[in-house]
Amino acid sequence: MNKGGTRTRSTWRLAGLILVLVTALAAQAEPPSSTIPGRKPDSSEPWSAFLGKVAHEAIGRAYSVQHPTSVVFLNTVDLYRIVEKGELGDPERLPGFVRRLRPDITDTRLLVLFELKPDNEKSREIGRKEAGRYLAALNEVAEPDKKLVGGTGFEGSLFLEFENGGALWPLSWRTPEPGVTLYRWSYRRKKPNASWKERAAQKAEELPREEIEQRGELAEQAIWAAYEGGERPKGFQGQVYLPVDYR
Repeated sequence: MNKGGTRTRSTWRLAGLILVLVTALAAQAEPPSSTIPGRKPDSSEPWSAFLGKVAHEAIGRAYSVQHPTSVVFLNTVDLYRIVEKGELGDPERLPGFVRRLRPDITDTRLLVLFELKPDNEKSREIGRKEAGRYLAALNEVAEPDKKLVGGTGFEGSLFLEFENGGALWPLSWRTPEPGVTLYRWSYRRKKPNASWKERAAQKAEELPREEIEQRGELAEQAIWAAYEGGERPKGFQGQVYLPVDYR
């Protein structure tokens, strides 16, 4: 009886272990419950880098919206695919280590390129070098009538307002030199029931650390929803003003 009981308990333990493993594997195979982006709670990514990625996505979307007839590639697409899909030339001529480089914005109809960087002198210099490197690589393989240049005249801003008259987060960008677009996040303090002109005229401040940690992920989700035309993220009671909303 003891041996039989031991075998029975062992069988049940084994069956339980298999069930746990099957359940875990099934959970991993299931698609994510939401397509809304977000920063993982255990992420060690600095908030500055996270907001930089948000800015890249938002500004790239803004460019695409402003140029609906263009073929626009954002920074998820490498040089090989830009040359191939943009029909610029022969992508096989790109050196192996260069093929994977990804410019921030490339417009193969207008034949212009932009590299996005935070609005400071050090980043501006880095952006200038990177844009030059991308242009040199593309133009080395592009057909004579499809050479690219650094883009100019690209500027704009969008605003996130948290609640009615709540904290205002402007994201602005400008292109002070060909191919280099500089962006800046800023902050306006709460001012309930103020008009839009009053809000815009408030003193620009640096985004407080506590604001970034509290609302950073929500800001990304709100911008994403505004461009996608989706539902507002849970907990966001304000408004997102895209460049086309207030011009």
